[in-house]
Amino acid sequence: MRMGGEIFGSTTGEGEAVERFTIAGGGLTAEVMTWGAVLQDLRLAGHEPPLVLGYDRFEDYPAHSPYFGATVGRYANRIRGGRFTIAGKRYQADTNFLGKHALHGGAKGFGKRVWDVALHGSDYVTFSLRSADGDMGFPGTIDVTCTYRLKIPGTLSIEYTATTDEPTLCNLAHHSYFNLDDGGSGDILDHRLMLNTAAYLPVDDELIPTGVVQPVDGTPFDFRLARQIRMETEGEQLLYDHNFCLAAARGPLHQAAWAQGAASGVEMEVWTTEPGVQFYAGHKLGGRDALGHGGRRYQAHAGFALEPQVWPDSPNRPYFPQAVLWPGEIYRQTTEYRFKLP
Repeated sequence: MRMGGEIFGSTTGEGEAVERFTIAGGGLTAEVMTWGAVLQDLRLAGHEPPLVLGYDRFEDYPAHSPYFGATVGRYANRIRGGRFTIAGKRYQADTNFLGKHALHGGAKGFGKRVWDVALHGSDYVTFSLRSADGDMGFPGTIDVTCTYRLKIPGTLSIEYTATTDEPTLCNLAHHSYFNLDDGGSGDILDHRLMLNTAAYLPVDDELIPTGVVQPVDGTPFDFRLARQIRMETEGEQLLYDHNFCLAAARGPLHQAAWAQGAASGVEMEVWTTEPGVQFYAGHKLGGRDALGHGGRRYQAHAGFALEPQVWPDSPNRPYFPQAVLWPGEIYRQTTEYRFKLP
């Protein structure tokens, strides 16, 4: 594929053309597209299968994608009831999850719209998006950028910025699903995982945090020492879709996680500035009509997501790290996925 943009598929349902860019550097090659600022494909030299789940046809993304490779926002993850208050004013966001909660910015969040191309080169591309005041119920016009950059050695860097003209929420996250063995032909339950955190957020039956910040000691959520993702109770895999608490606020780049493919030995480190990381082991990935990369039919646990972000439902939990962006401030997030062959 040539460097630079190309039309990927045809157009969205709104008639917008979707462009795809190929970037390469540090032993990595990535395909990124303007729809959702999505990382469509990622390859590491010396390891043949793709590192991320995705589709080869654009039309499968709006029809079937569970946020494969997307930039999600304006508020990643869940807000209970879609309701929040900023500076004494109450707001109601789109309730696209179970018909009652906000998820990933609403039904037409950032991961489901076409971004503009601001800059691109052989090893990077910057997308930009303007979200108007009232978009999906969120206040203020917000201008966002997403830069994908491939660096030595084996590093996918994702940098976000945002500014606003009114107080609003801003909590962006990268939502790739990784499989370091076979690109999603099998499952990731035998991958080894380390999470650099001593606490997590328990959730209720609707995946909303209960408000408790729970120590991982003595629980199946203790990944402080690397172990297999597989954790069965009476023959059933524990369903991981939880925020792990890294810090009390956004800060300097620090290591959040490490993972390794059981068969390939390929390693991935996750470094981020964010105070939390959502670990989702992909239990809902099965049963989709669309085929993944190379004709793969993804089953449950075909990939896992590590999504650095502010903690979910933080607008309704004042003692959680907060995601309010004020006029005059610049939101900045850096997250790096660092890959290494065995």
